[in-house]
Amino acid sequence: MAVPFLDLRVQFAEIQDEIWTVIRDVVESQQFILGPAVERFEGAITETLGVRHAIGLASGTDALFLSLRALDLGPGDEVVTTPFTFFATAGAIHNAGARPVFVDIEPDTLHLDAARVEDVLTPRTRAVLPVHLFGQMADLDPLLELCERHGLVLVEDAAQAMGSRGLVRGAWRMAGTVGRVGCFSFFPTKNLGGYGDGGLVVTDDDGLAARLRRLRVHGGARTYFHEEVGVNSRLDALQAAVLLAKLPYLAGWNEERRANAAWYDRRLAGLAQVKTPVAQPDRLHTYHQYTIRAQRRDELKRFLDARGIGNAVYYPLPLHLQPCFQGLGYRPGRFPEAERASAEVLSLPIYPGLTQAQREEVAGALEAFYR
Repeated sequence: MAVPFLDLRVQFAEIQDEIWTVIRDVVESQQFILGPAVERFEGAITETLGVRHAIGLASGTDALFLSLRALDLGPGDEVVTTPFTFFATAGAIHNAGARPVFVDIEPDTLHLDAARVEDVLTPRTRAVLPVHLFGQMADLDPLLELCERHGLVLVEDAAQAMGSRGLVRGAWRMAGTVGRVGCFSFFPTKNLGGYGDGGLVVTDDDGLAARLRRLRVHGGARTYFHEEVGVNSRLDALQAAVLLAKLPYLAGWNEERRANAAWYDRRLAGLAQVKTPVAQPDRLHTYHQYTIRAQRRDELKRFLDARGIGNAVYYPLPLHLQPCFQGLGYRPGRFPEAERASAEVLSLPIYPGLTQAQREEVAGALEAFYR
């Protein structure tokens, strides 16, 4: 039996009546750019996350880029981040005019290793940008302390972590709400995904929020009047309406992901060649991806592909080795944990609606390969 890596048709079947209704409402209103649908969604996000401001944007990439733009980064400024993440994290730093400075990752969680960050700080360092990878919050306590001590800005890449939370200084906090800004993506494959691109920035900083709202409409608070040069990056009203309809289901869908992950954990525990994801007890993992570390990963991938078992490698080449970043001077071996992870990680189907038979098929295929 073939098993898709992700099947969004299952989700759509559950809520299609609501989806068609909100799409019809937007079309009938003929208000497609910003407007009431976007305002309602932004308001719902501020209530859900407990923040003052939510600013809808055209993509998660723009959420990162415009957040860094709003911090007035300039040539020579540096932002510390992880080399083991999607390209947009470092690409946004570069496009905002700064230089990405990479730090190796923790071998268990695959997050930015906070203990190594201070070693790379220079007088040019302006911000630290951790990624809440695969749906689990990074450990922010040491990063908060470091940023406060050195006068740095903490920017959270929460593109994969809508609904995730963790203990920060003894209190439960939602991913994206701890730093000066938090950045989200609503790419269709995300736990909360639209029917196209979409992104969002959250912040408690009134001035920063006002500037982000200007930057998303060419830098002007009023039409045809521009305080600065911005971009065109607005969350579509249709996407906002779809996301608002999906939002009440997010917690339940995340719990389904957690249940699927717990089943995989138990079933794969006997495979010595596979290391299942590490879920920290002080964080609520929402499993945007269920990412194992596997011996003979590439052979396993080919085996699963041949059987029609969906899988994916996130990420096959760490950012410090990408051709476009050769000018930063990093060489193979500089970040061994990130490089080792890139050679071992493999993500398995984890989506809500995955059936018991499908899970058995996935686990059985892994067992058959290692036999």
